[in-house]
Amino acid sequence: MRMAIALLLILPAFGEPPADDFRISTDVYNVVLDVGVRNSKGRYVSGLPAEDFRVEDIGVPQKITSFSDGDVPVTVGLVMDDSGSMRPKRADVITAGLAFAGASNPKDEIFVVNFNDSVHFGLPPSLPFSDNIKTLAAALAKDQPAGRTALYAAIAHALQHLEMGTRDRKTLVAISDGGDNASAEKLSEIVHMIEESHATIYTIGLFDADDSDRNPRVLQRLASISGGEAFLPAKLDDVIPLCRKVAGDIRHRYTIGYVPSGNGSKEGRHTLRVTVSDPRYGHLTVQTRTSYITPPAVLDP
Repeated sequence: MRMAIALLLILPAFGEPPADDFRISTDVYNVVLDVGVRNSKGRYVSGLPAEDFRVEDIGVPQKITSFSDGDVPVTVGLVMDDSGSMRPKRADVITAGLAFAGASNPKDEIFVVNFNDSVHFGLPPSLPFSDNIKTLAAALAKDQPAGRTALYAAIAHALQHLEMGTRDRKTLVAISDGGDNASAEKLSEIVHMIEESHATIYTIGLFDADDSDRNPRVLQRLASISGGEAFLPAKLDDVIPLCRKVAGDIRHRYTIGYVPSGNGSKEGRHTLRVTVSDPRYGHLTVQTRTSYITPPAVLDP
């Protein structure tokens, strides 16, 4: 039997997901994309029909088999830098994390990963996810800022934890003030994990002028390959509204699924191209992942 791959959400047919069951099983090999659409002013455009979209997998046009633009609950990981240089920014970052949670879908399931030299989960082991603001506040404030920055290790742990979630849409929001100077993992390994994962990643970079380890290109790359977005605010005061914006963006995206045909049915790395056209809106820009990797075990031998 074929196993299912869901890059974000698997739906059985066109339309909204069931109200009380956001995890849907299937034995058909599906690729499902999390897609944002913006107009020329940068505003999200909702209400577009499926026929406005065109999906190409390794250059081959694909038939869309599932489609939704509803506000579907997601599993979300808040990946928070707890290195020593974050100490003066800590209160604002905690507030930003809570602002994100407050602006998210009430049925989202959220977890917290704090990282410095090592990676620490904010919630207790018996509670893998929570939607309670007080519980999340305690998780965000659990550790004191100290040490170096193990960003890659934190992303790796968070991607693994996402798979425990009961929501098929999966997202990470990472806030960090630097690059990576403490992980055993390499950037190439993290990129591969993202391409095999279900996650869309948003990154927010907080850089000091004298931070020799800062690496905004890494944050931009992690976001881009997953179909998310990177933000590099000029000042700390921008972090809280940015987190609210990210929460809103997550709730205004399309879910597009298809069963790969032609070259798209091959295993390995796939390049993706998604375009949209609607004469009512003029030029529209699509934001989604540009590639994915199908593990060999997903396909029939």
